[in-house]
Order: sequence, then structure tokens, then C-alpha cells
Amino acid sequence: MTTSSIAGRTTTVAACARDLSKIYGEGETRVVALDRVSVDFRKAEFTAIMGPSGSGKSTLMHCVAGLDTFSSGSVRIGDTELGSLKDKQLTRLRRDKIGFIFQAFNLLPTLTALENITLPMDIAGRKPDQEWLKSVIDMVGLADRLNHRPSQLSGGQQQRVAVARALASRPEIIFGDEPTGNLDSRAGAEVLGFLRNSVRDLGQTVVMVTHDPVAASYADRVVFLADGRIVDEVYDPTADAVLDRMRRLPGGTSRPLESDGAGRAG
Repeated sequence: MTTSSIAGRTTTVAACARDLSKIYGEGETRVVALDRVSVDFRKAEFTAIMGPSGSGKSTLMHCVAGLDTFSSGSVRIGDTELGSLKDKQLTRLRRDKIGFIFQAFNLLPTLTALENITLPMDIAGRKPDQEWLKSVIDMVGLADRLNHRPSQLSGGQQQRVAVARALASRPEIIFGDEPTGNLDSRAGAEVLGFLRNSVRDLGQTVVMVTHDPVAASYADRVVFLADGRIVDEVYDPTADAVLDRMRRLPGGTSRPLESDGAGRAG
């Protein structure tokens, strides 16, 4: 099991990348999306990935999560090296060890909230741990909505279902790609609070790509990318500190602080 030492303590690494590169095209059309990136995502820690548009933040998440291939380097989820896996093995790893939350809720409209939550385990032929499932449903406040279909739920409630679905199988790590991007500030704050609580109370590991400094302030750590490279990281972030750092990145923003779908200032 891979470990990492930070601030004098050793913690287990849930996922890591080493010298990770992703290159699109050749010759004049060649684009380096990731340029020898090395990063650890530690167990029971909430990490936000930020950077200007085109910095490589979504590409990094997609490569580490096994959703995209990489050109060189290595990626590990726990003790499993992704580069050595065949397609079927990669599909099984994503199903069994990784949870996903996207900007689009990706719920099946004909299924109830509970059926959507347990769907990945149903497909895998596994029965959920009922005690764990109850704790997840209670945490996201869905106990009285389990028989409702997505069309009967608000956007915030639908994303709660998506959060519960990601947590229900007790994955080793959860990846979120702008998970509050389609929500208003109140609903976004609720979803971020649930992710924060899942780390604190359930020992979950969360990695989230976001452009929003307020959303990033819920994380334990923010990793900043620019031009396909990690250029900085901040622990115990506030929204103001994140915004200030973003402004100083190559291609960074000078816009005022947004609360797009998050709703908590640092």
C-alpha cells in the first residue's frame, strides 16, 4: 500500500500519478494537456483541482479516474496500476473502486431514487451493505424521497441522489467533475456539505475539479494547475485565498469572487 508523508504524519494514498503526460495530436497540432504531473490523493482527504480554462484539470481527473488514456507516466488506484489493465479490467475497477459525480446528474428517469442509488451494485450483482446504505441516505437527507423518480425531485435533490449513488458502494475514491455546476448556491452548498461530511464522518476520499473558489473552500487541499503542470497547492483553503492564488496563475482570472453553485465564503 502506497503511503505519503505530509506535515510529519504518514497517510495512505488512495490514488496517485507519477510523471503523467497526456499529448493530443502531432506536429503543428500537438497539444500537451498534461506535462509530467506527479500528485498524491490521500485517503480520507478532500482535494479540489483548480486552474484556468485549458490548464489540464479535467484531463488530470479523467486520467487518474481511468476515464481517459494517458501518453506516458503511471497512475495507481490503491495498489492497482491503471496502465497495465485491459478494457474489461478497467471497467471493473471503475465499477468496484471508484465513485463518480458529474455536473449532469445522470439518473435513469424510470427508476426511483433508491433504485438509482443502488443501480451500480445491482449491475455488478452485489447486494448493498444495508447499514452503510442507511447511513449514506440519512447523511444526504433522502429518507423521505426514496420512492420518488427524478422528475419528482428538484435539481438539488437529484444531485443528492447522485452523491448517494457514488458513496453507496464504499468506493476507494470519489471523483467529482464540477458537481455543483448545475445547482443554485443553496443546493450547491448542501451537496458540498455532504461531500465534506463524507470525508469527515465516513472516511471517504474525494477529488473534485471546480472553477469556483467558494466550492474549493470546502476541500482540505487545493491543487492548482497551469499549462498542464501543478504549480501550487494550498491547505485549509478559504475562498479569498483560492481566488487570490487563481489571479496569479498564468492565464488566471481577475474576475470578482463567484459563488456559482456553492454558497460558502471562506
